Amino acid sequence: MTRIMIAPGRYVQGAGAMNEVGKHVALLGKKALVLGGKRGLDSVRDAMKKSFSENGIEYFEEHFGGECCDQEIDRLTAIAKQSGADVIVGVGGGKALDTAKAVAEYMKVPVASIPTIAATDAPCSALAVIYTPEGVFERYFVLPHNPNLVLVDTNIIAKAPTRLLVSGMGDALATWFEAEACSFTKAPNMPGGEGTAAALALAKLCYELLLEYGLDAKIACEAHAVTPALEKIVEANTLLSGLGFESSGLAAAHAVHDGMTVLEETHKAYHGEKVSFGTLTQLVLQDADPDTIYEVLDFACSIGLPVTLKQLGLKEVSYEKLLPAAEAACAEGTTMANMPFKVTPDMVVNAMLGADALGRAFLEE
Repeated sequence: MTRIMIAPGRYVQGAGAMNEVGKHVALLGKKALVLGGKRGLDSVRDAMKKSFSENGIEYFEEHFGGECCDQEIDRLTAIAKQSGADVIVGVGGGKALDTAKAVAEYMKVPVASIPTIAATDAPCSALAVIYTPEGVFERYFVLPHNPNLVLVDTNIIAKAPTRLLVSGMGDALATWFEAEACSFTKAPNMPGGEGTAAALALAKLCYELLLEYGLDAKIACEAHAVTPALEKIVEANTLLSGLGFESSGLAAAHAVHDGMTVLEETHKAYHGEKVSFGTLTQLVLQDADPDTIYEVLDFACSIGLPVTLKQLGLKEVSYEKLLPAAEAACAEGTTMANMPFKVTPDMVVNAMLGADALGRAFLEE
């Protein structure tokens, strides 16, 4: 198997980066469809309008419906075709950005990702996670290339709810442990090759930055302050996690997240919050060193990530309740197959129950 590493065409991050968005998008096209939710579009509109005008870019906005599903992708693709857009610009959170990437692929035009939150590693990836209109995970849509541009204005990130930054740390928390599992099995990464040493090193760096700067970044975000710690965590959540997962691979943590989407009670929990619990589940499943498990528990609790199923919205925790989620996590084609050993639904349920018990015990200490 050949080694493959992929990355976005250009990554721009910093306070006030939106003031330069037109300069970067102008390298991709001159007629942009900008799609995003109301809050996301409101946060970038003034700077985008000025910068696009200065760089001769015609654009029009279309509100994103809220779910990255086939119906929404088809609706927005039809609008993009009718308007003659030659570049798609996604603004907002992970689902809006994934939708923009999918629309751009169907249009065969470049795409720019402008995250207004640092809640997932979606901005950089050549991947769109497709859900049903009701929010249940359906499939991964693997794209032929990463976004041509990822632009992150940390002034905007610092004004977003702190819970979103923390959720992004939960998503990033899985990166190293899933990458390490894939390196043991030489499982294919997202583009279908073997992971590179560089990708594995970036995944490890992602974890190290979380432990060192995560709490300080959360405190800065609560004060709406852009500090060096915040900049490092935004980079970890967005770029390092994106490069690490995509070019190393996913394993049990994300499979558990995907499985939990069948439990309606978890739908109010953010992606990264469920992935964080999936990381604990993976560590229990693979019989990780207790010091590592407690390091992860301590970090998660210090920044407010959920470590129990109750915190994810489940009022009832039982084997029978969790079995459908475990079966979905182990279904054919999921990333559970990348673990270094065969995993059954029974093993996953017991690991989830074990992780939940550890989380409850840790909170009571």
